Amino acid sequence: MDPVVPVTDWQLSARGTARHRAFARACPPVGSVFSSFERKAMDGADILAEAQGLVARRVASLHENDRSATGYLPPAEFEAMADAFFAHPRDSQRGWERAIDAQARVVMTLRRVVAEAPSGDIAVVAHGGIGALLRAHLRGVGIDRSHDQPAGGGGGHLMVVSLPDWRLLQDWTRIEDFAEAQA
Repeated sequence: MDPVVPVTDWQLSARGTARHRAFARACPPVGSVFSSFERKAMDGADILAEAQGLVARRVASLHENDRSATGYLPPAEFEAMADAFFAHPRDSQRGWERAIDAQARVVMTLRRVVAEAPSGDIAVVAHGGIGALLRAHLRGVGIDRSHDQPAGGGGGHLMVVSLPDWRLLQDWTRIEDFAEAQA
């Protein structure tokens, strides 16, 4: 994390890159890989796509909730803002995109991605907040921080969704655990 670099331009750490490489080696075949234009998501998607002999496709509207109004926030302040984002989904927090708007955008975008994707399984590499909003939608419940990735792992979790019924098949799983289970 570098406060002078826009959050959307942060690269994967060495640990994050290693985690994505291990996942890419273990991931079953997919027909397509998608990501947002955020650097971490693109880096992870490119690692997976290369391992699969594919080219990752970028989708602008897969981006994390828009937090540009505040830019970088120190970790404790960011966590408090994220708590408020999830606790009050109909309200903007200091100019952040509202959670209900972000959720609607992500669900609509993923439905479009699925409709336009070539045959085969689809991998979407995005940020945890996007996954949390999707998880709440898939479970048919309200937006809440409890849908976020488990804390303490530095991100790097995945979910598996059944299509076309949009059913959560595998809940948040660390990508290392998924890779180990596939080995």
